[in-house]
Amino acid sequence: RGDDAITLTSAREALAMEGVDELGLDALDRKYLRTIIDQYGGGPVGVEAIAATMNEETDTLVDMVEPFLLRAGFVQRTRGGRRAPSAAYSHLGVALPKGVQRDLWEGAAKDEETETSP
Repeated sequence: RGDDAITLTSAREALAMEGVDELGLDALDRKYLRTIIDQYGGGPVGVEAIAATMNEETDTLVDMVEPFLLRAGFVQRTRGGRRAPSAAYSHLGVALPKGVQRDLWEGAAKDEETETSP
């Protein structure tokens, strides 16, 4: 906006203009999570299927989207595929599937061995 000083308010306004929410997710991050939740029932689902559904390159998702979401706890990468944990549902304002309790939902993903490669 032409001000010399960067304030917390101006930083928040700039991030909001770019579509970055209060936890650092941008539009592509949210679209990725919504795809897992809305199209694949929260997972597990392979990254290739997510990429095809989103019309994005697999490498873009693996290299640009997933690292932040994994560190932030918004996606889990398991042997069976990607899963959206309860934190993703909560952040997006989506109710967990009926009959699934938070602790059981999280526990199911934790019981599986986590992958180290895409």
